[in-house]
Amino acid sequence: MSYFDKVLQPGERVLIRGRLHWVIYLPAYLAFAAALIIAVATYVALKDPNTALAGYGLAGLVLVYGIVVFIGRMIRRMSTEFGVTDHRIIVKRGLVSLHTIEMSVDKVESVDVDQSILGRMLGYGAVTIHGVGARWDPLPGMADPIGFRNAITTRTAPVAA
Repeated sequence: MSYFDKVLQPGERVLIRGRLHWVIYLPAYLAFAAALIIAVATYVALKDPNTALAGYGLAGLVLVYGIVVFIGRMIRRMSTEFGVTDHRIIVKRGLVSLHTIEMSVDKVESVDVDQSILGRMLGYGAVTIHGVGARWDPLPGMADPIGFRNAITTRTAPVAA
């Protein structure tokens, strides 16, 4: 059971559940591609076994870096939850140590959405919530930030998985 489901109050209706976009894996994917390119280039270009071993070693290091980044981003994505109900906004981060933020929807003054060109094409962005006397840090890498904003401002959004 997710944190979001555990903290719902009786009669509270979920408007939208948010999550981090798959684009957070992009650095790991780029490292995997770089490792493959280095390995193929080493195989094609270098015939000396000693020099080729150094090229394969470099490809291996880049691959290990990509795996570490991928696992870190996977844990981050699995341990981050965003949600809007008809009463409040809930954000949960963390796996071992937990950081949660909740704000009554009635206390929201404005919601900012920042998207780059790539973010608009792929459907991700950063959401910043301004409440009465408070401002949340931006929630970067959120999938469907416009839908999340609409759920906060209209409170009539359909439930998203």
